[in-house]
Amino acid sequence: MHDRRLHFLVPFALPAARDAASSLHTLDTPALEKLLARASVVERVAGEDFQRTLPHERWLARRFGAAPGNAADEAPLAPYMLLADGGTPGDLAWACVEPVHVRIAHDHLVLVDPAALALDGGDAAALLAVARPLIEELGVRLEAPNPARWYLSSEQFRSLAGAAPLRASGRNIEIWLPHEAHTGERSRVWMKLQNEVQMAWFQHPVNEAREARGLPAVNSIWFHAQGVLKPVERAFDHVLSDSPAALGLARAAGAHAGAPPASFDALPADSGNPTLVELPALTAPFIEQDWTRWHATLGTLERDWFAPALAALSRGELASLELTLCGDTSSATLRATRGDLRKFWRRRALASLFE
Repeated sequence: MHDRRLHFLVPFALPAARDAASSLHTLDTPALEKLLARASVVERVAGEDFQRTLPHERWLARRFGAAPGNAADEAPLAPYMLLADGGTPGDLAWACVEPVHVRIAHDHLVLVDPAALALDGGDAAALLAVARPLIEELGVRLEAPNPARWYLSSEQFRSLAGAAPLRASGRNIEIWLPHEAHTGERSRVWMKLQNEVQMAWFQHPVNEAREARGLPAVNSIWFHAQGVLKPVERAFDHVLSDSPAALGLARAAGAHAGAPPASFDALPADSGNPTLVELPALTAPFIEQDWTRWHATLGTLERDWFAPALAALSRGELASLELTLCGDTSSATLRATRGDLRKFWRRRALASLFE
């Protein structure tokens, strides 16, 4: 019997029940469903519609101790993201700021998923060169170790609360814009800076070239994840993720960190114990509400991760397998052991976890 413990974090695995009822009634994921049916529930966290952070962000922050366990809507991950990107947060408060596209809808503005911009390093650097003096002349400290992901620190912004880009994507941005955490008021300083950057990028050669190629213009910036670096717990010995938040938390905790392999079978034998693997493939189809693609992507995760992990658990090659499945507002963590797989009387359908 092995003592190897594995934990899968799967963002956007729990659609709303109304979407599940109409689009996901033909799921074919027997390994995942067996794991969920036999597993014990470790934690269920019900969220709310207007929380500004995402369940998987909050779970990471709580699990590593970067946010209090009773924090309802806190994920102060920017300093850890900066750490992962090669910066030095020190003891300052940092926010992550990303170049984004905001499109005009019928009577409001809508944020587009930043990943959909396909912004390359050269274009990002050119836009940053224009925005940098506008930011620094306000006395705001700017770090940009990643051209498409900037970090700002200023006492003027210290009390601002922003929303995760994927929380606001596809929605009217009005309620998701940064506000003073204690009063709910909009920050005039931030709005002024945002407007100046938007004007500087209007008709910028980078955007003209992007539009000529049929790509959305980069026409605004988005503020989120503000916080201060604090000591964190070593929740896992090894963290495999492409997320700067997860990688930064791992680095701050002294854990090994790296990119996840393509499949369970490619996991390194010495990956550490316990190991966290973040599987974000469902994110884009969920945000785009493309349930056909979401369904197909879940099938790929079943083939590459859930089925071989179930087989390894059945053979005793894993001591336990935990899954944290997240949606737009809520999350559920379940734990299965080899002995649990024999508890045939346990029943739990994946659909029962949908939001």
